[in-house]
This record gives sequence, C-alpha cells and structure tokens, in this order.
Amino acid sequence: MPSSPPPDPTARPSADTRRLDWQDLLADACAGRGLSTVYQPIVDLSRGTTVGYEALARFDSVHAGADWVERSPQRWFDAARARRRHAELEAAALRSALAARPTLPANCFLTVNISPDLIGHERVRAVWAEQGDLAGLVIEFTEQVRIESFAAVGQHLDELRRAGALIAMDDAGSGYAGLQHLLALRPSIIKLDRGLVCDVDRDEAKLALVEMVGRFAGRIDAWLLAEGIERDGELDVLAGLGVPLAQGYLLGRPGPPWVRVDSEAALRAAARQRGADRGTVRHLIETSAVATSTGEAEALLRRDEASAVVLVDAHGRPVTVYHPGTARQHDAEHGLRVNVDTPIDAALLRATTRPPTTRYEPLICTDNAGRLLGVLRIERLIHALASGAENAVR
Repeated sequence: MPSSPPPDPTARPSADTRRLDWQDLLADACAGRGLSTVYQPIVDLSRGTTVGYEALARFDSVHAGADWVERSPQRWFDAARARRRHAELEAAALRSALAARPTLPANCFLTVNISPDLIGHERVRAVWAEQGDLAGLVIEFTEQVRIESFAAVGQHLDELRRAGALIAMDDAGSGYAGLQHLLALRPSIIKLDRGLVCDVDRDEAKLALVEMVGRFAGRIDAWLLAEGIERDGELDVLAGLGVPLAQGYLLGRPGPPWVRVDSEAALRAAARQRGADRGTVRHLIETSAVATSTGEAEALLRRDEASAVVLVDAHGRPVTVYHPGTARQHDAEHGLRVNVDTPIDAALLRATTRPPTTRYEPLICTDNAGRLLGVLRIERLIHALASGAENAVR
C-alpha cells in the first residue's frame, strides 16, 4: 500500500483545523500581551462637558487560518470563563485599564467593568490593593452573571466604598435580575442598556421605561447614565427627560487617553436640558462650610463658624457631614445627598426616608461628577414645593 504524501506546508488548512488555541491565547492575554484599553468619554448633559471615562478592553486580532479573525472582547471573556481563567483575565484587564489612571483629567471619574461573582476573588482584590485610594473610581457590575449571594457581595462592596470607590450597575433593563440587583446593590450610577436607548425617540414604551428608571434612580440617590447614544434624536429626548449623564458614538468614540467629546452635540444637549428644567433643586442651593480634613472641620465647629461642615475628598466630593459635637457625623452617601437636577418633590421624598435622627438635616447637593455644590435646607424645599402647588391652583 503506497504511503501518504507529506503534508503541503503552503496548503490552506481545512475548516475543522482552523481553530483557536484558547489556552495559549488566554495565557498571553492574562500576562498582558495582546490586551489593551480604550476610553470612552462620559458627558454631563446639563453642562455639555466631560466628567468621566469608561475603560473598555480590547484584544489584538487573532488569525486561525487564512481568513478567521476573533476580536470580540465578550468572546474572549466567555472563553476565559469556560476554561476557568476568567479571574485572571479580568484582573489583567483591570490593570490595563488602571494604568492610565494617574493621568486622568481633574474632576473626571474612571469606570471599570467587573463580573459581580469576581468582586471578592483574590486576584481582583489584589488589583484594588495595588491602587490604594479608590477615590474617583467607579466599579461597574453587569447583569450578565447571576449574583448568588448578595450578603457576600455586600461585604466586598462596603470595603470598596470605604476605599473611596463608587458602584455602578451596568446594562440596567437588559438582564433577568435587574430589579433585584438594583435593590440589593444600591448603586451610585445606573446605566441604561443600549437596547433601551436605541430609538427611544421613536418608541413610547421605551420612553416610559426610561422615565420610570430615572424616578427610581432619584429615589435611591443614584445618577442615571444613558449609554450607546448614536443618533441626534436619541440624545435630544434623553436630554429633555433630564437624564444627567450620557455616552455613545454620537458624543465620543472610544480611543486613547483621553479622547475629546463632540462639543457640538454635547452643548446642544445641555441647552435642551436647561430648557426642560421642571422645578429642580438647582435654584435652592445654599453655600456650606467646607473642610478637607477632620481637624479643619472640628476647628470650624469649635469656633462656631458653621452649624455644619461638609468634609470633602481631594476631588471635591462630599464624604462626611459634621455637626456640633463630634458624635454627630453622618456618611454623605446615606440619604443626605441629591443631584443638582433632582426635582424638588423627589428631594423631599428622599429626605423623609432617612432615619429620624437625620430626617430634617440639610441635604447635600452635588453636580453630575459628584462634586459638592452646597446644601439644601428642608424648610426651603417645603416652601418651594408649597409655592409651586399654590401657583398651580391659581
């Protein structure tokens, strides 16, 4: 029987041999080879300015044969999870994303993505430990992985918050556990899924759902961020609804640190949002005493120069409210803070959900980057709401 001819090294491989060697590819990616990060700007629609960036993982093209290319980040992460290397790969992606953090523009935050089931993994925790202070960092959870134990996740979230990070819920409205996740995690930012944003100007049902999520975000003291905006009509409607934060190709494509936003689209949205102002707390803000250290805050109180002092971090974001007597300190995240574009009635409703000891304390007012603008006295809010109701009757 004649022997088979030797294989032709120039021959094109058959379909069944053109397969990716994921073990080797993932080993390289986990070591940081072929893995990079791009950054997409996040815009404050009330001012038309960039207030943050989302870090997005990118992988080099991989060829299996002559005509097969794999670049989808989701495909890589799915492959890593199937081979139990997802913690390694996500840790590598986080390190890549955070490498540019020291050059992040002033008064901007940086958002990074993480699967909720990995939040307590030792490899991921090592990344947070390397960063130390997490102020200005937003950690996004996606709905695509089920959270098995909210109690376990909550413990790690508390650690991250104490280190200065904020928590965001990504893809709200796309997954099976959205409401359960939102209630349990109490994020500072809720990101609307692209599926809700797409054609929101042409779909009344989507419009109603965005309004509902916006009201919910306001009640739990979270910012709403619409992602995936690609058309003028979508941006105009979302700005008119008062959605505070947005990102998408229309405003700025992902790129190297730190890409500029499309100023024409951003400024048009800002003008549209200002014209849609319907009784927000913006005109009721009063100045407040501010300190950058505990000692400075206590000194102001001892000199009777303020009835309360707001302690802010290096980025101007409120951390703690000090009242006369050091025993009265309140975490600025726990029901005391509202966004500048919060409706007056929503701000009052939030105030009434606080514990009796803080129910009538002034609310802290922040801009869409979380920076302190001033305080809102409850009596002023009540007066403004009552005056508006009286004028409506007349």
